[in-house]
Amino acid sequence: MFFSRIATTMLSIHSPASTGFSIGNARIVTADQVLHGTLSVRDGLFAELSSAANGSSADDWQGDYLLPGMVELHTDNLEKHLMPRPKVQWPVLPAILAHDAQIVAAGITTVLDAIGVGDIDPESVRTQTLHACVQGLRSAQQAGLLRADHYLHLRLELAEADLLSLFTPFLQDDRLRLVSLMDHTPGQRQWADLEHYRTYVTGKRGWSEQKVEQMLGVLYERQQQHASHNRRAVVRLCRQQPYPVPLAAHDDTTSDHVLEGVRDGVCMSEFPTTLQAARSAREHGLAIVMGAPNRVRGGSHSGNVSASELARHGLLDMLSSDYVPSSLLHGAFLLQQDGYTLPQAIAAVSRTPARQIGLHDRGEIATGLRADFLRVRCIDEVPVVLGVWKQGRQIA
Repeated sequence: MFFSRIATTMLSIHSPASTGFSIGNARIVTADQVLHGTLSVRDGLFAELSSAANGSSADDWQGDYLLPGMVELHTDNLEKHLMPRPKVQWPVLPAILAHDAQIVAAGITTVLDAIGVGDIDPESVRTQTLHACVQGLRSAQQAGLLRADHYLHLRLELAEADLLSLFTPFLQDDRLRLVSLMDHTPGQRQWADLEHYRTYVTGKRGWSEQKVEQMLGVLYERQQQHASHNRRAVVRLCRQQPYPVPLAAHDDTTSDHVLEGVRDGVCMSEFPTTLQAARSAREHGLAIVMGAPNRVRGGSHSGNVSASELARHGLLDMLSSDYVPSSLLHGAFLLQQDGYTLPQAIAAVSRTPARQIGLHDRGEIATGLRADFLRVRCIDEVPVVLGVWKQGRQIA
């Protein structure tokens, strides 16, 4: 009974606003300009946009930014709540609700939860939480407990021996919007520099130096046995669906990596690790995603190419918050230092990712689109989210 009351309350929050309201004295960031004016919302949609002075009935935003709700294509933030420490599993529903709250507070109104399928660590508990996590997201969504719109991005670890049996049950899930092909075997791609790999696993996974050396051989053997076969099978399965599942290539390092992805029909290059790979991705028409934490920190934690460098070369289409939700908005504003206008920078975290996964009803401040938007104020040059609305209703 108590759960039913909670669900009823949350459902009322998520239903589109049935009445209209206006916001004035706002710096409204559209697809191609920053307009100091007034915006009206009606029945959950953007109704009217003008440069007129603040009307008497409009809410005065005191010159704050009015931005579209952000669209996140790749965040493994949920896994941090499911496994807050190595081999520590947290209850699924509390983890999902904490993740959703953090995502919304960061200004993300639509999110692809990037859930790992398989792991390079044979001792990982990831496979034990996979089905519970996906089902938990559906149950929470059906109960009206989630404030953001949640879809699925399945990240497939190609060296996983049981990958196909783990992945296949989710092919028909109507929330599946993206599949990424990953190979985190040390010695190539993201972990081309083994010293960076050693630092990472000894810190995050708590491995001893002896354990690292032992695992290097195990991981290489698993890659040789499974990666190529799994890749071919996954590509075939995704192509066979009535609506083919979009594919992303992960951590491309060389032009050959990019060409392999092009042959497999990928549409997106996630986190290319070198300038060469990014240039090749651009030449072959792939959309390029880089990590917002990379841009905020000023470089890659793995020692790879920086997001800023790719942006300055015109080789960055979208940002992803990856492992820090709050980095998405901050990273977008920092793109202005790399030659992007503010509308271009905001499009990289809203309109462009929305269009990339076929969501044409959101991601932009424009008449007739969903009224998913943010109130943002810059404090000490850092953009701060003051409010979040989805379909015209405030959710944070």
